Amino acid sequence: MGVLVGVLAVGYGVVGGLLLPRALYRLCVEPGEPWRECCPEGHPVRGWLGPARCRVRVRVEQAAPPLAPAADSVSYGRRGAPLAVLTGGVCGLLAIGVGARPEVGAYVALAPVLVLLALVDRAVQRLPDVLTLPLAAAAAALLGVAALLPGAAGSWRLALLGGGALGAAYLLLHLINPAGMGFGDVKLALSLGVALGWYGWGVWAAGAFLGLLYGALYGLILVLRGPDARRQGFAFGPFMAAGALTGVLLGGFGA
Repeated sequence: MGVLVGVLAVGYGVVGGLLLPRALYRLCVEPGEPWRECCPEGHPVRGWLGPARCRVRVRVEQAAPPLAPAADSVSYGRRGAPLAVLTGGVCGLLAIGVGARPEVGAYVALAPVLVLLALVDRAVQRLPDVLTLPLAAAAAALLGVAALLPGAAGSWRLALLGGGALGAAYLLLHLINPAGMGFGDVKLALSLGVALGWYGWGVWAAGAFLGLLYGALYGLILVLRGPDARRQGFAFGPFMAAGALTGVLLGGFGA
């Protein structure tokens, strides 16, 4: 059963990763813009899922002198294969850590969205509301369903409390230092707190601390690289996600 769950989780992650490039391209915009509407060639981008590619008309030189138009496919943005490897690996780790319990479906289902958020934040240092708020609601809803099934190893009540507690903690950090902690991080903390709280306050504290630790270690590396690197800001969302992933794995193994 555990092997089957792992295979299904990896397969789901691979498919999810292949569908991320278009959404990643559309969401990697400067603050103040909701998302991209057109490809680099100016053609409308339709839909959110799938490869970042559009069909354009190009001029192809043939044997005869006149140039005839022909259809060609132009790619832009990130390639799907590396994203498929990344999301497949994350989903596989979750399946190994959580095991064949009902909550594994919730964690694996939401993993590609979390990967997408981390990549967007890393690229443009923003966490779009179109993903952060629905992710928190989906995490609460899916874990609520998991709590009703036999074999669940966590608590839905603690998951909800964990989401509120981590969101409040990051809100406090944002109010203390708005330049160092964006409000997008506060909204991301809601969903991560739900995921961590499911396994109890010990896992919640470990995941929250590890996210801060990972970010602090990266900041230390920037300091050691010199004054130019020290002045650079960096996205904190990927470190929050990595800390939460580590915490969930620890909670799953412990359960």
